[in-house]
Amino acid sequence: MARRRRKVKFSRVFILLLLIALIFVFGYMAIKKFSSKKVSKVKEISSIKGYGYTLRADATDYYKSLFKKLDKVLKEKDVDMDEYASLVSQMFVADFFNLDNKISKNDVGGKQFVYTDYQGDFEKYAKDSIYKSVQNNVYGNRKQELPIVSKVTVSKKDSESFKYGDNTDSEAYVFEFEVQYKKNLDYQESGKLVLIHNDKKIEVASMSDNN
Repeated sequence: MARRRRKVKFSRVFILLLLIALIFVFGYMAIKKFSSKKVSKVKEISSIKGYGYTLRADATDYYKSLFKKLDKVLKEKDVDMDEYASLVSQMFVADFFNLDNKISKNDVGGKQFVYTDYQGDFEKYAKDSIYKSVQNNVYGNRKQELPIVSKVTVSKKDSESFKYGDNTDSEAYVFEFEVQYKKNLDYQESGKLVLIHNDKKIEVASMSDNN
């Protein structure tokens, strides 16, 4: 009887060790598979010295062409402020509404052009609205169809006085914009921007829908 009990006990220990070994092997394989997935990272390929504007590697060719124009304008000894404001308007809209290259709903486009004190509220607004439905693409396997901006047209209106916080910009820029997409997916196509002066920079302080 004692020998039989020892055999039963040995068998149970063997089975337990085998189960532990299998759990270890499958766990290791799962971790290895998970860690081997390529994580999408946002890479910056260019920047504009003195202004802090950066260019992502995954930006559209259209946006890259606008960035190149902005870089040229800001390198001039006497910066053409109207042209600067126009390019900021186009680039903000082009980046904000181009969702196809965004990693997740937290990857909000156009933020670098927004007035510094408003960036937090701007991000929250974006995440609760247009970016809310953007699926995570951290591993580059997203199947969701998202808008790609092909062109932005802006038209400058008369300058106006704009109050923000305790300050007022008596010469704020007002632009109306129209967005063209590679494919119409029923996203916003027009609106209005107000841009203000912040030291040497011009920044977006307000965006509204024409409707």
